[in-house]
Amino acid sequence: MTAKVLMPVREMDLVAPLGHKPTVWHTTETTAPARGTSGAATQLIGHGLRQHGLDSATRLRMPGTATSTTATRTTTSRATEAVLLPSADPNLFALLVQAYLDCRRTKRNSASALAFEARAEHLLFNLYEELSSGSYQPGRSICFVVTHPRAREVWAAQFRDRIVHHLLYNHISPRFHAAFVADSCACIPGRGTLYGARRLERQVRSCTRNWTLPAHYLKCDLANFFVSIDKHVLLEQLRRRVTEPWWMSLAEVILMHDPRGDVEVRGRPSELDLVPPHKSLFNAPADHGLPIGNLSSQFFANVLLNDVDQAIKHQIRAPHYVRYVDDMVLVHPSAQWLNAAHAQIETKLRALHLTLNPRKTVRQPAARGIDFVGHLILPGRRLTRRRTLRTALHRLQDMPAENVYEAGNSYLGLVRQATHSHADRVALCRALLRRGHPVDGLSMTKVFRRCHDHK
Repeated sequence: MTAKVLMPVREMDLVAPLGHKPTVWHTTETTAPARGTSGAATQLIGHGLRQHGLDSATRLRMPGTATSTTATRTTTSRATEAVLLPSADPNLFALLVQAYLDCRRTKRNSASALAFEARAEHLLFNLYEELSSGSYQPGRSICFVVTHPRAREVWAAQFRDRIVHHLLYNHISPRFHAAFVADSCACIPGRGTLYGARRLERQVRSCTRNWTLPAHYLKCDLANFFVSIDKHVLLEQLRRRVTEPWWMSLAEVILMHDPRGDVEVRGRPSELDLVPPHKSLFNAPADHGLPIGNLSSQFFANVLLNDVDQAIKHQIRAPHYVRYVDDMVLVHPSAQWLNAAHAQIETKLRALHLTLNPRKTVRQPAARGIDFVGHLILPGRRLTRRRTLRTALHRLQDMPAENVYEAGNSYLGLVRQATHSHADRVALCRALLRRGHPVDGLSMTKVFRRCHDHK
């Protein structure tokens, strides 16, 4: 007697229907479910994602290859054509999800973030496919003008493009941050304006032996920095440390993208006319200029100026130096040494196709005070910039009542960063009391809501 064992037959439907990019697994017996699928993506995003579809897609089509699918009525065949595309990171989808979470962290209530979150699973998978196949291209940008403290253009990328910026930044920034000097601030974790002010204050105290010896400082500012950046120079700097072909290809796509080709300009024409022509990205030469407002632009700016930092620290051998974006301050006992350092810095900047702004180059005794990142560093104390305090008082006086509570706490938190802020906090608290908000009378560091606001 011969026994026949019926084995479940598994066949793969490799023909993707219209509007359904992932392939689907089918079995002839429902009692033997398909195994080998992974729910990792579902745990990362949500239970609505098709587990079998994502798993089969990532298993059957490896990143870095382009595929073509043909089908007939009786047979199914799949022809895979290898294309010279760099292989993506095998953990690309998980990295993309993390980049999405980072991107929405402080923007979750914005219209673009809410629209993306409504279809996050579908849109993230589409973005993953574009990245893994090498077909990703940035989309339309929005350009508008801010008028405070001075008129300048701001370029906002689409939310999906900002996710890609975070993806690239999360992967390659640690290797660059490790090479940056400790005196480089801005757009580096833990190195904001307060870090820069404290760093410069320590540098001045060290140079002057705690303000007992005279010293001079040289403050420089780059002319039209973001508009003047040569992308080809920056591209070569990225290639020094980004050795993975796929990540370098993504960095080149983001860097060399020209947002002027597809842009939506918002704002009144009178506001747009306030931006000087030489500071507008619309007037920048080809392959020059980075859009202000993107995370990638801030990071690329630090990469470009790292060569200047290294030259100042190791060739010019400046013992006391701090930089915040394009603002540089050198402190030294000798004014003649600062003159020589100024000439060497200009030579180094010319190699990067950058120049200093002569109208914003200041050299004077440190005892007169150093205005840097919103702080005024004086002998024995550090104050909030006077213009910042005047602006805060003027805004608290005129802003709508529903915004006073948040703005008041924000301004109190700003001025308390200074070492001597008692008089500034008193001025702010008086302005808040006039608007009907009670304040913490002991420390003067917190404002409370008005009584009728709780009802």
